[in-house]
Amino acid sequence: MKMYRLSIFAFLVLAVAFVSCDAKNPYDTGPAYDREGNLAKDSLLIVDYLETAEIDSLYRIYDPSGVVIIVQEEGAGSRPITGNVIYSRYIGSLMSDGTVFDTNIESVARDNDLYVEGKEYDLLSFLLGTGTVIEGWDIAFRRLRPGSKAQFIIPSTYGYRDSPNTDRIPENSVLIFDVDFKGMD
Repeated sequence: MKMYRLSIFAFLVLAVAFVSCDAKNPYDTGPAYDREGNLAKDSLLIVDYLETAEIDSLYRIYDPSGVVIIVQEEGAGSRPITGNVIYSRYIGSLMSDGTVFDTNIESVARDNDLYVEGKEYDLLSFLLGTGTVIEGWDIAFRRLRPGSKAQFIIPSTYGYRDSPNTDRIPENSVLIFDVDFKGMD
């Protein structure tokens, strides 16, 4: 009998604890990002794009990650490693329709309604391998030599994934960056 009362008491305690849980759990961020699934979808889109895109290049690098680096002008010197500061000019666009969403070139910003009054359109500098830029850039810049000009095709998995970054970059977008790798420290 004592065991019966104890089990009823335990059941009631659990029931009260369950009912008092907040239905709006702040740690419940929805389903986990499907990295492999999105990479597989993006890879097919990139293959289709590369079959029809007319891109002048010296050669193409198909990184195992899925990032494609199309080298248009070869630089010189050693390739960067984690901890190097990278300096670059760039134009970012959507692979889906070519819409330019970001640049550090003033004339391109003006032509694409991205210009911000008072902003200095200087070289982008970032520390390679520290997570200060999208992962696709860390992957792609490791494959270039300073002075190179290239186009990066970055699957959404290594870009902004499914997070709404801006109103200009839809979720799960494959990104294209035209880069002019100016140098490194």
